[in-house]
Amino acid sequence: MGIKLPEQSAPTPGSTSSGPGRALVAVYGVFALAATARAGFQIATKLGEAPLAYLLSGLSAVVYVVATVALAKGSPAARRVAWAAVAVELVGVLAVGALSLLDAADFPDETVWSGFGAGYGYVPLVLPFLGIAWLWHTRPRLGATGE
Repeated sequence: MGIKLPEQSAPTPGSTSSGPGRALVAVYGVFALAATARAGFQIATKLGEAPLAYLLSGLSAVVYVVATVALAKGSPAARRVAWAAVAVELVGVLAVGALSLLDAADFPDETVWSGFGAGYGYVPLVLPFLGIAWLWHTRPRLGATGE
């Protein structure tokens, strides 16, 4: 008669939160916290100084939170949400990055995405590509049995 421990379920094939996906979710989580804190402070205290920049900071925070949760959950529906969030993130960092360099007057203060994420070591520029690569790598494949 022995002690029976509860079985831990292994990640399912196509899981976005296993292996390197855990590190990716952790990085997204850090950016979700950082962007939310920064945007919250900027919007609460200085919105009138640079409304476009600060509202875009708020948008980036929402995108990072949604991407983090969707990547961590990894269900089929969550994967669709993750694809959408990562796509919005990619378009956002490219558009805001370009606009912040071309029309600096509209961006008197930095956002997570301004200068293509220069203030964050360009991680915001690289992160959506990593997200897309991981979502592609973990996509369910036709005929896969998972064994």
